[in-house]
Amino acid sequence: MERIIKIGLLGAGTVGSGVVKVLDMNRQQIVERVGASIELKAVLVRNMKRKRPYLRNVRLTDDIEDILTDGEIDVVVELMGGIEPAKTYMLRAMEAGKSVVTANKDVVAQFGKEMFDMASKKDVDFLFEASVGGGIPIITPLKQCLTANRITEIMGIVNGTTNYMLTQMMECGKSYEAALKEAQEKGYAEADPSADVDGLDAARKAAILASIAFNMRIHLDDVSVEGISRITSADIDYAKDLGYVVKLLAVGKNDADAGVDVRVHPVLLPKSHPLAAVNGVYNAIFVRGNAIGEAMFYGQGAGSLPTASAVVSDIIDVARDIVHHTFGKVRCTCFEQKKLCPIANTSSSYYVRLLVDDKPGVLGAIATAFGNAGVSLKSVIQTRRNVVEDHAEIVAVTHIVAHARIEEAVRVLAGLPVVDEVRNMIRVENERG
Repeated sequence: MERIIKIGLLGAGTVGSGVVKVLDMNRQQIVERVGASIELKAVLVRNMKRKRPYLRNVRLTDDIEDILTDGEIDVVVELMGGIEPAKTYMLRAMEAGKSVVTANKDVVAQFGKEMFDMASKKDVDFLFEASVGGGIPIITPLKQCLTANRITEIMGIVNGTTNYMLTQMMECGKSYEAALKEAQEKGYAEADPSADVDGLDAARKAAILASIAFNMRIHLDDVSVEGISRITSADIDYAKDLGYVVKLLAVGKNDADAGVDVRVHPVLLPKSHPLAAVNGVYNAIFVRGNAIGEAMFYGQGAGSLPTASAVVSDIIDVARDIVHHTFGKVRCTCFEQKKLCPIANTSSSYYVRLLVDDKPGVLGAIATAFGNAGVSLKSVIQTRRNVVEDHAEIVAVTHIVAHARIEEAVRVLAGLPVVDEVRNMIRVENERG
């Protein structure tokens, strides 16, 4: 008889319904690739009374025990989101000998070790391709396809909400507030958008990617985080004038001498950079390895079917392992101990925008303050945009400098009598080469 691998699904929302659809529309192809049928046996839902026509032939339950204690269920697919009870349910599923597939970036970023330890103890799989990048394959490539490389850099646009907002600001001239309102109206941003606009969602994904890429455990607290709430239309316009676009990036760098640094922050990207053309809700992840050189993974970072594609690919991998009794081919890859590079020791070029008094000697005083802090200036623009009478804006772009030095320069500048306000400071990514 043909083997039937049975699934218990936790959550039937946007991604859960997509998983059901992908399993159904590609059923025959999946059978041929796995060598077994995959059957959705039970789905955990919050509201048993809600009509779900796409689940009419599947048993619904609001009791997790119906899934965790069912000996026929081989794989639990967690798509509930949040930390609890999702974390507990996944641990209990593995304790019961069931493999787990999840899209839960919160649990993976903060409790990945606990998940992998349980999977190893019980000799089951724990897979999470959909936790970063939606439908973009990146976890499996990092764990398998690129393992011949020493990854030195991983950098990406991993939050569709902020990328959509910044695209609207760049291409349509919208203010931050207008772009956020539109993102909320289209369903790209939550009523409380803080997880996206403050960079927290991207930080969780950065921790996951860097942990895998650099073979070490990066905790969420190790990620330096800055969101986009300080980005204004003025910054967007100056970026255009200077030949850049503004993006929120998750950045991880692995330097043998300086150590590993992982951060999320806005960046001025040269228009020639591969990530500069990634717009709207699309995501992209750029990887640099010592053998492959540069590679980029691009696609839809969210949505029902794209995310479901990644979830189902993990289900197929687990099903193959069940058929061939080969669990845990790739366990936790965080086996190295490396030092972290303090944010003060990181280096970059910087864009600094100042509101100043419009009178003689101001530019010289500002140049002196930068120079005394050890900061060399690449270019300086003085304009009367975005100012009241008797004031001007100065926009400076620095050469590469240690973060500690630029912070010292900004501190001194803020205290100068001729400087009314330090309006923004944004990192600048230099041309690649």
